[in-house]
Amino acid sequence: MIISSTLGGKKQFKASGVEKSNGYGNGEFLPEMGEEKSTDVVIVGAGVAGAALAYTLAKEGRRVHVIERDLSEPDRIVGELLQPGGYLKLIELGLEDCANESIDAQKVFGYALYKDGKDTTLSYPLEKYSSDVAGRSFHNGRFIQRMREKAITLSNVKLEQGSVTTLIEEKGIVKGVIYKNKAGEEMRTYAPLTIVCDGCFSNLRKSLSAPKVESPSCFVGLILENCELPHANHGHVILGDPSPILFYPISSTEVRCLVDVPGTKVPSVANGEMANYLKTVVAPQVPPQLHNAFMVAVEKGNIRSMQNRSMAANPVPTPGALLLGDSFNMRHPLTGGGMTVALSDIVLLRDLLSPLHDLNDAPALCNYLESFYTLRKPVSSTINTLAGALYKVFCASPDPARQEMREACFGYLSLGGICSYGPVSLLSGLHPRPLHLFLHFFAVAIYGVGRLMFPFPSPKRIWLGARLILSASGIIFPIIKDEGVRQMFFPATVPAYYRSPPVYCRN
Repeated sequence: MIISSTLGGKKQFKASGVEKSNGYGNGEFLPEMGEEKSTDVVIVGAGVAGAALAYTLAKEGRRVHVIERDLSEPDRIVGELLQPGGYLKLIELGLEDCANESIDAQKVFGYALYKDGKDTTLSYPLEKYSSDVAGRSFHNGRFIQRMREKAITLSNVKLEQGSVTTLIEEKGIVKGVIYKNKAGEEMRTYAPLTIVCDGCFSNLRKSLSAPKVESPSCFVGLILENCELPHANHGHVILGDPSPILFYPISSTEVRCLVDVPGTKVPSVANGEMANYLKTVVAPQVPPQLHNAFMVAVEKGNIRSMQNRSMAANPVPTPGALLLGDSFNMRHPLTGGGMTVALSDIVLLRDLLSPLHDLNDAPALCNYLESFYTLRKPVSSTINTLAGALYKVFCASPDPARQEMREACFGYLSLGGICSYGPVSLLSGLHPRPLHLFLHFFAVAIYGVGRLMFPFPSPKRIWLGARLILSASGIIFPIIKDEGVRQMFFPATVPAYYRSPPVYCRN
């Protein structure tokens, strides 16, 4: 093969990870195409989705090769809150010990919502679950490193540092990837199935989807030290002006603060504009119990920012490859639903692949896995739609109808009972039901209209109520359209919903 490629004037590539015993052990190298026999799945990226997927598929007996750009501990300001529904998926995958005391993870039991000096507590509906089931908050990097460590305890996982540059395609079928290893050498690795989990900045998603990425705002992150939250073990959401401010614990001594700044630009940290913005605009809206710790964190100067992104899943089914995680689907991080969606997708993908022994018939596998895109919708569309809608409702607006919608949302959630239990069960990922989300959203709007009609209606109030309903429709319907009305509300009418495993690929 080497002589042939040299005489043909083609660039030579080294074969990757092709030890003979099981692909990962004794150092006896085979030619390039031997990689197809020693690896079942190539995973691009070892973040939350990639690391969890590697462990899950390896436990199923698959030989997995994971290629991650940087294997050092990540340092991010998001991906730090896992909803209870996501924690249940973590238990299902056998990874719950990656989010416990070993990384100083904190239990989260619900939210405290603040507006104009008033606050209300929204508890997760956890009564039917064991005492261990709750949300979890932690340092994102510690969580990812713990999952990577657990993945590589399995002999059929190979975790390698490298930057994937392109997919290897032959006759429309993805055969593997080309990447540069840690030494800078260009390598090839082959497998019947390549799963791309390379995050929100994915350079491969355009090959496998038709992405439409939106950037509604930026998060500015601070860490508050040695302070107590007003409501222990709860996330805190301040409906501030111009947009929400979040606080939640990430260790036993640290509280994360995320300040949402609308748009794609934030004040400069270098010239002091950001510190001034935080002191003059944000600090007056911070709860009194956190004000001093907030000011100390601003003075300390460790201020970081990142752009928030949202992207509806719009896959282009490609034989031999699949997208997962943030490279596939993103939503505003306000509701902390990203990891819950990713882990739910992994459980679903594991169950779909479980009956299959042979992954080599790429077209048949691709046809079968089209069901994945429909079956994931109850969870993903609920969390995605809720994230996008709540962000728009929670932001301040000069429009009186939007102001009324914001007031109505706070008032509705403060009513308690089903008015808080229902939305929080959707937010938590415990009971993801798209229809319930739709009904609760318009119940908020109708509650807002009712507030306007009391004690007696007037033409001005009736007009404002009509505009409130129109405003609510303008928020939620575009999100539902992007998610897919049919897949979201009527998945059983989609033919792919009923795809069964190819007979000759089954165990």
